[in-house]
Amino acid sequence: MNAGDNTKGYYKDLFIDGGMSLTSRADLPAARFLQLSADSFICTPQPSGKKTYYNAIDSIMQKQVFGGNPMDENGILLYPDGSPRFRMIYTNGGRAGSHGFSIGEEGRKNICQYISNGGSYVGTCAGAYLASRAYVSGVGKPLEKTDRYYGLWPGVATSTSLIQSSTTVTIEKNSPLLNYYDFGKDMKVDSVRHNGGGYALEDSLWPKGTEILARYYTQGRKLRKNIHDKPVIWAYKASETSGRVIMCGSHPEAIETGERLDLMAAMMRYAMDGNGIPTVKGKLENGQERKMHCFTHDNKPEYTAIGDRQYHHFTLDVPKDVEKITIELKPKAGYADFDLFLLAHPADFAFLSDAQYKNTALGSAKKLVIEHPKAGILYISVFCNTTVETTTCAYGTQYTGRLDVLNGVPYSITAQY
Repeated sequence: MNAGDNTKGYYKDLFIDGGMSLTSRADLPAARFLQLSADSFICTPQPSGKKTYYNAIDSIMQKQVFGGNPMDENGILLYPDGSPRFRMIYTNGGRAGSHGFSIGEEGRKNICQYISNGGSYVGTCAGAYLASRAYVSGVGKPLEKTDRYYGLWPGVATSTSLIQSSTTVTIEKNSPLLNYYDFGKDMKVDSVRHNGGGYALEDSLWPKGTEILARYYTQGRKLRKNIHDKPVIWAYKASETSGRVIMCGSHPEAIETGERLDLMAAMMRYAMDGNGIPTVKGKLENGQERKMHCFTHDNKPEYTAIGDRQYHHFTLDVPKDVEKITIELKPKAGYADFDLFLLAHPADFAFLSDAQYKNTALGSAKKLVIEHPKAGILYISVFCNTTVETTTCAYGTQYTGRLDVLNGVPYSITAQY
């Protein structure tokens, strides 16, 4: 499976968060297995005698990556209009509360917006805690870390009290993970590493719409806490326009082969299959210019500039017996050297791979003429083909080249018949 073939409207498939207080993992075997395109942010603590520490540069760098900076006002996960720039974010294991705090309020808000607007999420161990509304140490205990967790899943996680060990994982009978792999047809995955992760607490706070995908199997083992049959993998999707969030209390992410690799790959595939549906910016009116000149700080996403490898979708109502439609794309002054493509397709979204009408010449200014169009809804799209270049550095992926595309390319569009 080459999941990258389905990257419609995203800069890349995957962003890997290995930031402060998390495992500094920039490589996922399942991502290579699925041939996903990926960027990463990692932060490795510096040694100092017998201890390690993060410095001020680590904190500043992480907050700029997730919360934004003058060169990339909206942060790495979001396009200028707040749409998801990646199909999925994966959050490593580590110390959940410490990482959530270090991300900062603006970064946590951007991650929530990323999910709300259609990006998906997979988190293992600490990543599962972070996606939750809160942590609770036991039944009847008060909620903890509500100000540090993301709340992507409005439920509560609790600890297994199991460290430096492993468990068997049993796949639920109707689990959507079985749509991708059969796991040896015995519904079990053996020896899944576990180190302090949690499980979803099934109580009065259980959110409607939560799916249990797999459970711990520890029957016959004498453990500090009975976790047999507790949810180890669960999923949540708030709406058709939001992304899917998948949480896993254990650690299948480092495995290169076999059923544990399949387990991680299945979670990632199910997450990406749960991306939010595309949305339309607005309806174009005959002969009226629509200016997409705003930026993130203007807080007008329906009129905001386009990001790298992003689509903006519009519709046009075409009456009967129209002889010709002329669609024109004009750059704002100073933005003519970006490559914007103009696409149109009847009755469905216009993507590069299947649009019936295309103008993919270089530059921003475009004109598309459609003779004798069909009556009905015509979908019109603008695609930004200009993007950044990447290099690998100590902090993961570093952007070079056309950095000016990150804050968006403003343009105007007119359709006339």
